[in-house]
Amino acid sequence: MGLNIFTAGTFDLIHSGHVNFLRECAQLGDVTVVLNTDEFIERYKGKPPVMSYDERFQILSEFRCVKNIFPNWANENCAAVVDDLRPDIVAIGSDWAKKDYYKQMGFDQNWLDERNIKLLYIPYTQGISTTDIKRRLQG
Repeated sequence: MGLNIFTAGTFDLIHSGHVNFLRECAQLGDVTVVLNTDEFIERYKGKPPVMSYDERFQILSEFRCVKNIFPNWANENCAAVVDDLRPDIVAIGSDWAKKDYYKQMGFDQNWLDERNIKLLYIPYTQGISTTDIKRRLQG
């Protein structure tokens, strides 16, 4: 039996970086994506996603490497989601290495250690991002 891999995000304008990230996660085990809701994204980023939750869900559900998709039911309190799902690994892009991921998620390393959950940075795909795609479209 493989490990249970947790990741969370918006996955707006799905691109090759998302594909690479999810493929890397799937090499470790069964991938569960906690997908941010439209309301949460608008509150957090100050603007709605380009693609609706249903559109993003439908695309992700077609990925063979994604086993489960759940809405981010706890919004800013992602620790509650992790606590409910009890993954073996929380996987995030290495672009978060320079940001305060713990603060963003609402937990710290001690909290993860108490639950025997590992935090793993997956290499970020350079040269592609949702922000980059939006810039290209404005052209």
